[in-house]
Amino acid sequence: MSPKSSRWTAADVPDQSGRTAVVTGASSGLGLVTASVLAKRGATVILACRDLVKAERAADRIRAGSPGASVRVLRLDLASLAVVREAASEIRAACPRLDLLINNAAVMRPPYQRSADGFELTFATNHLGHFALTGLVLDRLLATPGSRVVTVSSVGHRDGMMHFDDLQFERGYRADDAYAQSKLANLLFTYELAARLRAAGQAAMALAAHPGVARTALFRWDPRLVRALLNPALRPVTFRMAHSARLGALATLRAAVDPSARSGEYYGPGGWREYTGYPVRVESTDRSHDVTSRRRLWQMSEQLTGVSCLSLPYSEDHAGTGQGRTLPPR
Repeated sequence: MSPKSSRWTAADVPDQSGRTAVVTGASSGLGLVTASVLAKRGATVILACRDLVKAERAADRIRAGSPGASVRVLRLDLASLAVVREAASEIRAACPRLDLLINNAAVMRPPYQRSADGFELTFATNHLGHFALTGLVLDRLLATPGSRVVTVSSVGHRDGMMHFDDLQFERGYRADDAYAQSKLANLLFTYELAARLRAAGQAAMALAAHPGVARTALFRWDPRLVRALLNPALRPVTFRMAHSARLGALATLRAAVDPSARSGEYYGPGGWREYTGYPVRVESTDRSHDVTSRRRLWQMSEQLTGVSCLSLPYSEDHAGTGQGRTLPPR
């Protein structure tokens, strides 16, 4: 960070030459901004997206803004575990080393739908798909010094509760609750991954970030009034409530590349209620740190996805001692 400013900006992203980053949901919004900045700083960036046509257009935009940028596209539908496995295989084949995995893609408050595997769509996309992808490429991250997994959560996690007896909302779907649960799951996953990496004596880091309230297509299923309030034309009225995707992506970027960041940290905007502003380290709810919930979600995620990694017989008392063993993903 520049000594002349306390604001962490894209100018603070260090040189990324020689590094490889995978960004999910990078065809628009926060993911596109994140991928663009990393590519501009010299990283090879893989845009992992559901829609390849949009992904190719995004790649062209990045190349137009940064001639010579190394950008690839990869089909990734997080709502299909079969496609997640295919994407992970392609990443493993293309990347002997992987420096950054940025779990950015998300859906928010869609009508009730089930994924290709029969899971509620929000939980499948926002958590299970990313859990599986991370596990399937984790060995590439562990083989790379300085690697990080950054998972994008939300201020919405504050309203989240884990419905362990009904994760798929089969007893009644509430879109707000489903989204809040998935964003709480993102944090439980991050904190548990960070603990397991420490217990395994691994230097790879797991961090989380949230964008505040950023004007992106994520709000497409929200009521018309909500979408109207996010219109940039109303910025004089809503400046404390929403900001641009370019500002919203800074928290993710800081978690991904700031040399001072540490595993298990959470970054978000420093403004009012963390809705807007430049990124700082922030705190999440007590529920997001609950060790029992962390481990229960991890176990259930392994069962639902069939992906197992860092299954360690550790206790919180020795989570930082390096005890335990690392199992390869299956």
